[in-house]
Amino acid sequence: MTATAQGIEAITDRMFPFHSRHLLSAGDLNAVQAADLLDLADQFVALNRQTNKTLDLLKGRTLMNLFFENSTRTQSSFELAGKRLGADVVNMNAKTSSVAKGETLIDTAVTLNAMRPDLLVVRHSSSGAAALLSQKVGCSVINAGDGQHEHPTQALLDALSIRRAFGRVSGLTVAICGDILHSRVARSNVALLNTLGAHVRLVGPPTLMPSAADRWGAEVHHDFRKGIAGAEVVMMLRLQLERMQGALVPSTREYFRFWGLDREKLAFAAPGVRVMHPGPMNRGVEIDSEVADDPEVSLIQNQVEMGVAMRMAVLASLAARLENA
Repeated sequence: MTATAQGIEAITDRMFPFHSRHLLSAGDLNAVQAADLLDLADQFVALNRQTNKTLDLLKGRTLMNLFFENSTRTQSSFELAGKRLGADVVNMNAKTSSVAKGETLIDTAVTLNAMRPDLLVVRHSSSGAAALLSQKVGCSVINAGDGQHEHPTQALLDALSIRRAFGRVSGLTVAICGDILHSRVARSNVALLNTLGAHVRLVGPPTLMPSAADRWGAEVHHDFRKGIAGAEVVMMLRLQLERMQGALVPSTREYFRFWGLDREKLAFAAPGVRVMHPGPMNRGVEIDSEVADDPEVSLIQNQVEMGVAMRMAVLASLAARLENA
């Protein structure tokens, strides 16, 4: 191992085998399990800030990234996390694989299973794809985003960013704003933040709010200023124009006028408010550059750093549960 002995000891002291073979949903975690993952990720943050960042925790293990949708940020984060833990990492481009030639998802699962990977990270445009794969393979499956369903590691890294900024998650008011309808990030964050004791609000226009949002366990607001009033955290979501069928917003210019975050609107939030965005950002559509780039307010770059540490924690915990660990 190339990390310091003290760093390794701090990490192994925090390690617990994952409670399940897979991570498919943020709702699968209880408060204790989520806190354990956050604690472990904290140790990986410290490791990642050292000159020597690699461990042998996953030496001999194979991590496959299977992405049916483009996502440079998430795929790179998992790749870096796996390599820093010593795993052999394989990135499979579904657009140039047999899938593009008509192979079904189940056929893909059977083929991958024959290669005997240990960990499989999956992103797919269809909700439930990761769960289906988990039933067909012998390895651990991590959902890196499935349709409009969930993105659990994004919720975990967001919670880590919040906890490091405020020292807690419980009791904070978090306003998740924008295109809730098409957001798997929103769904995972509501589930995890509720588990950790935060007060969650969903803020967005009626056309971009799911009809069942009032049953998610969060307050629903259609007035942006009232929705973020007194909130300690304002999390903006990308306007997902590529998923929209029909004109759900009049124009991006009008959207920013009413729903984009700028200094004037941010003043309605609590003093010391922190701003988040899962990325990629549409500047001038859902968030103003002056807010996004303000180091006193923005946690956006911090979220990117936390993503690697959080995914290292997830990979290490799942690997510790594998039969031949």
